[in-house]
Amino acid sequence: MADESVENKEESTGAPEAAPEENAPAAETGSTAAVATAEAEGAEAAAEAEGTVAEEAAEPAVAPAKMIQPDIGFVREVIGAGGTDLKKCFQCATCSVVCNITPDDHPFPRKEMIWAQWGLKEKLVADPDIWLCHQCNDCTAQCPRDAKPGRVMQAVAKMSIPSLSKPGFLAKGIGNPSMIAIMTALPLIIVGLAVGLLGSFNPQRGEGEHAGQIVYGQFLGHWPIVDVFSTFFVLSIIIFLLGIRNYWVMMKKHASEEGSPVSGSGMAQVGPVIGEIAAHKRFGKCDETKDRKVSHLFILYAFVLLFLATVTSTIYTDFPLLWGGHGTESPYPTLSLVKLFGYSGAIAAVIGIGLITINRFKHQAKVGLGSYFDWQLIVMIIVLMLTGIGSAAFRLANIGVLAYPTYFIHLSTVMFLFIYAPFSKMAHMVYRATAMAFARTAGRDTPM
Repeated sequence: MADESVENKEESTGAPEAAPEENAPAAETGSTAAVATAEAEGAEAAAEAEGTVAEEAAEPAVAPAKMIQPDIGFVREVIGAGGTDLKKCFQCATCSVVCNITPDDHPFPRKEMIWAQWGLKEKLVADPDIWLCHQCNDCTAQCPRDAKPGRVMQAVAKMSIPSLSKPGFLAKGIGNPSMIAIMTALPLIIVGLAVGLLGSFNPQRGEGEHAGQIVYGQFLGHWPIVDVFSTFFVLSIIIFLLGIRNYWVMMKKHASEEGSPVSGSGMAQVGPVIGEIAAHKRFGKCDETKDRKVSHLFILYAFVLLFLATVTSTIYTDFPLLWGGHGTESPYPTLSLVKLFGYSGAIAAVIGIGLITINRFKHQAKVGLGSYFDWQLIVMIIVLMLTGIGSAAFRLANIGVLAYPTYFIHLSTVMFLFIYAPFSKMAHMVYRATAMAFARTAGRDTPM
């Protein structure tokens, strides 16, 4: 049986019988053609393979993955600066959905929450959205995890100031509660030196039509005030201009890295931005704290009126000297433009700061009372208004023992605002306007 199976296997696998001789040439011809065809196909395939290899070699190399290096120190700073609940965020995007002023193509504050959790300081500092946020706190009120995105945005904005306004140590100092005594001492010393060197701590009563009256010009005259205060005002303007330039360069670089390069200086957007700020249109889009629009408008125009009072005072006193005349010296008449602008500004400031303070407590349950950074400016404006009104009241009452110390504190408060404007909460007025101009230039602004 075994022999039969082996024999059958050999038969089945054996060579086929030879073909008849007359068919041999045809078989040879067919075999040769098949070989030729196979060689041609093989050559074509080889050429295609070589072309593919050449194409692959010509393609640029894939860029290596970018490593993200979390800055844990920066995360701790954000938490310490007011973003205490940053780590509660689990990226549900509710904050971006409920925000009425966020751009559709670059919504905030969700991405800022991610970057803050990872400590991506460079991305946050160059991000226009940290200043486009108007602190409506709709996101904070609606956050299901109570991560308080609005506070995080405010903390990040505060922490970006040292990178924009130089020297940065002033921004860190003014934002540190433990440094407030030292920071307050600086304007007190400057005004004290101005009075000691250019004025008098023992002023005489007025003469002529102001005989026996309190005249603040005897304490520190018009020209010393112009010289000293203008110096620090101009320095603040210079610091702001340099900060705007730095911020614009950062934002353009950030946009390019995100694949949306931006060209232009933004100067064409200055007018529209000022117009929008003058009406505070974005504040009207807030839901939770819509009443902030009215209070902020009062403060805005209070500063405008007080600035006009200062300018008018300079015109009254200084411009007549240009053609050999005599300028009007303080105290100015009650119905003069200086006093009208000054009194109107003071009233607007009292109403505005009063509403802001009331609203803070009114919305405390939903959005909190605010940070030290916020309250520092609020307190300084309150001190500015009280001492300004007090100076006028004590002068009219002819109470010198109260008038001059009050006036000294008032001047020191003005100096405080001048020195620290680029480093304090006041910086938001400039950097927010810059971010708004950039958003318009980049074509990613939200229509108001």
